[in-house]
Amino acid sequence: MENLALVADIQGMTAIAVALIIGMGALGTAIGFGLLGGRLLEASARQPELAPMLQGKMFLIAGLLDAVAMIGVGLALFFTFANPFVPAALLAAH
Repeated sequence: MENLALVADIQGMTAIAVALIIGMGALGTAIGFGLLGGRLLEASARQPELAPMLQGKMFLIAGLLDAVAMIGVGLALFFTFANPFVPAALLAAH
């Protein structure tokens, strides 16, 4: 029964950690996209002839920015479905 409570605690804490990983990744990406888009509009308003070059660079940076959130989602899914802490805790409990 003690092992069942231990596994339940680990899964509960993992669910909270997964929510934080995804939430903070989404929040950081949203702030980054907002700043990036705002700066693109400011730069395009100042020098309209550079707008196509700036837009290409913006999409490159947007892809890199989005990759950070996707890595966070991948880690969160790993911890959700293949939690490495449960077997380690069960081995330590014996």
